[in-house]
Amino acid sequence: MFRFAYPQAFLLLLLLIPLVYYEIRSTGRKRSVAFSSLDLFVAAGLEAPVWKRYGRIVLRMLVLTLIIFGIARPQTGRSESSIRTEGVDIMLVLDTSSSMQAQDFKPKNRLHAAKEVVKEFIAKRTNDRIGLVVFSAEAISQCPLTLDYDVLTDLVDRVDFGMLEDGTAIGVALATACNRLKESEAESRVVVLLTDGRNNMGMVSPLTAAKVANSLGIKVYTIGVGTTGMAPVPVRDPLFGTRTVQMEVQLDEETLKQIADVTEGEYFRATHSAELMEIYDRIDELEKTQMETQTFTSYTDKFALFIVPALCLLVLELVLGESIVREFP
Repeated sequence: MFRFAYPQAFLLLLLLIPLVYYEIRSTGRKRSVAFSSLDLFVAAGLEAPVWKRYGRIVLRMLVLTLIIFGIARPQTGRSESSIRTEGVDIMLVLDTSSSMQAQDFKPKNRLHAAKEVVKEFIAKRTNDRIGLVVFSAEAISQCPLTLDYDVLTDLVDRVDFGMLEDGTAIGVALATACNRLKESEAESRVVVLLTDGRNNMGMVSPLTAAKVANSLGIKVYTIGVGTTGMAPVPVRDPLFGTRTVQMEVQLDEETLKQIADVTEGEYFRATHSAELMEIYDRIDELEKTQMETQTFTSYTDKFALFIVPALCLLVLELVLGESIVREFP
């Protein structure tokens, strides 16, 4: 960054106009006073060419111009930014029970749709630590809180059915996420829990886990996925192989709403992929990281860039004035 600290000094350049005029007039008067005619010098080839007559004037004006630029105090600056963030620590909780194979979320199934949306959600975050818990009959921490979004995204891709015994342990999953967040010092701590069923496994009830989350200051956003009524689910038949059957949706919306209410979060319902994307976008807007940036700029004076050349030209003008461009008396 380059600047002049005192740009108003450039107004002095206006004074050079009358000064140039005065110098030119003075040069003409000096020559007319000494001799009535220059014919003798012309005949002898001694008449000074224009560049000699006005060379010293040009050098003087350049010296004064450079001095004025030096007075304007040229500076170069280096900017340094100090960024203070109040980050959000987020635990994403994904249901991998067999009911998530329901094919009411195009183009594949509920789990696939959820994973794609979660990856988009991760890609939009900055400066927030994000972790991942997956669950069915039990829960495991697939990824601790991290800023390495590439690793986290890769682990989301690896989430699949059959990782755990089948079932739906919502309370255990929420408790596992809370355990990961309890030591967090972030300004905001959030759990985003996605499921399509009702709690039927585990030693911890969903509401007990919700109260624990509330006591730790953790906000829980719950997302219920799946169409209402019946949904197509692929099942393996020992005789006919994999076939699709209609199964009743078992989503426990009441419990999910209670979890959100207890923790001052919010409950959302998604019945298709686009709606699920909108929900995660909504949560992204609700849980924004607060950032405060302070920029400091330190400047270094560079007046020598103009003063040194000015002094050199001044010396040159004095030397030439006594030699090459010396005036006749």
